[in-house]
Parts: sequence; structure tokens; C-alpha cells
Amino acid sequence: LPAPAPARAQSPLLRIARNFAEDRLAVLGLLLFLAVVVLAFAAPWIAPQNPYDLAQLDIMDGGLPPGEASFSGMTYWLGTDQQGRDMLSAILYGLRISLVVALVSLACAITIGVVAGMAAAWFGGRVDSLIMRVVDLQLSFPSILVALILLALFGRGVDKVIIALVIVQWAYYARTVRSSAIVERRKDYIEAARCLALSHRRIMFRHLLPNCVPPLIVVATVQIAQAIALEATLSFLGVGVPITEPSLGLLIANGYDYLLSGRYWVSVFPGIALLITIVAINLVGDRLRDIFNPRLQK
Repeated sequence: LPAPAPARAQSPLLRIARNFAEDRLAVLGLLLFLAVVVLAFAAPWIAPQNPYDLAQLDIMDGGLPPGEASFSGMTYWLGTDQQGRDMLSAILYGLRISLVVALVSLACAITIGVVAGMAAAWFGGRVDSLIMRVVDLQLSFPSILVALILLALFGRGVDKVIIALVIVQWAYYARTVRSSAIVERRKDYIEAARCLALSHRRIMFRHLLPNCVPPLIVVATVQIAQAIALEATLSFLGVGVPITEPSLGLLIANGYDYLLSGRYWVSVFPGIALLITIVAINLVGDRLRDIFNPRLQK
């Protein structure tokens, strides 16, 4: 009989995908998050109304309950707020603002945190002490307090919120990258790269950094949810995005005074959308944490 063919080694991405697919809740969270992203960025084409265009708003349609039709014949499936803004359209546009703020701040914070963490782990000594003391100082204050102080100085605006979130979040990535890089720099492949007289930058970012990516992915997934929640909190408090570009937090704040008057939909539906988004991201993040944690591997 012919010898059986040797089993083909799985690629790391395929192995991660298969392990991820074993958790149905994580798959459901990923599908929900992808659906939210598609709906949010396709809002200009699928939303029944542009909630930022005052010419499309009719004050006579203000406060309509879900499923009510306006005088023009348009049906508001999630109702309208006091300005006559279609809540379905406002939620889709609000999701887009929340996701843009979270993703842009994530990219900037990761860039700063990776550079700082790699420099601290590679050079050590005074460089490590200086960067880590700044990180410790940053993490010693509550994120919401730091963001409120920064926005009080900068003012309202989407760009101001992004800057505040970057300043709040970069320390998490710096500490994560530093912890992983300190372990990796002691391994043989780093010593081999040093023996080849490669530059510090090439060793750090071509050899050392790729092996620090798994924990960075887990932290980034969690921080996306926290960034969305923090942006919604700042907007709810009135110091986040401007009124002309309402996010989910501002939509919830607009209907807060109407909860006891029976117009629950103005705050409840944006809150549900925010809850679904955060829960979906957390489900994905929890599964990725289990996959990349060697202590939990069986």
C-alpha cells in the first residue's frame, strides 16, 4: 500500500480563521460588526433622508412615532425627533461618524504607541524609563477625565475628538508593544539579525514588530469599542461632535428629555444601535484574545 501523504501545514491565517469560526457568538459578532460598517459607510446611498441637510427637514414631521407616515407620504420606520429628522437616517449617519472617529483615532494611536513601545523595548535604559513614566502618568488618569479636559481646551469638532482619543489611547498600545518586544528581542532570530549588522530600524520594524502583532490586534479590537463608547459619552455630555454632525451619543442626548413624555424612540433606537456595535466588537475581541493567548490553547 502506498504511504499516506503527509498532512499539509496550515497557514497561520487559516488556523486563526478556523479557531475563530469555532465560536458561534464570535462569528455572529463579526457579522453584526461588518453589517454595521456596511450600513454606516453606505448611508448616503441607502438612507431615506440626509439628516444634515436642513432643506430636507420639515418641522411639521417632528415627534412622529415609529411607522408613522408624513404629509408627503414618507414613512418613518423608526420615527422622527423634535426637528423632524428621520431617526433611521440619523442613526446610519451617526454610526458613520462614530466609526470614522474610532478608526482614524485607532490608526493614529497605534502608530504613536508602536513607535514609542518599540523604542522603549529596543533601546532600554533612560529611553525606556522616560517613555514608560509618561505612559504610567497617562494611564493613571481616567480616560473620560483626560478627554474632557482636552476638549475643554480644544473645543468641539470631529477633528478635536480624534485628537483627544489619540492622546488618551496611545499609551495602551505603547505598553502592549513594549511588553511583547522585550520578550521577542531575547530570541535567537534577533541575535542573528544583529550579527548581520542590520540597522536598528530594520530589525525593529521588519523582524521584531511582526511578532508583536497578535497582542496588538487584541488590544486594538478592545480599544475600538472603547473609542466608540468614549466618543458617544463625550457627545452625550455636549463636548464632542457639533450639533450639525450628530453622532449616536448626541442623538441619545437629544431625546433624553423626551423619555418620560412618551417619545422613547428618539433615544432608545440610537442607544440600541450603539449597544449592538459595542457588543459585536467585544465578542470579536474576546475570541481573538482566547486565540492569541497560548495559556488557553489546548
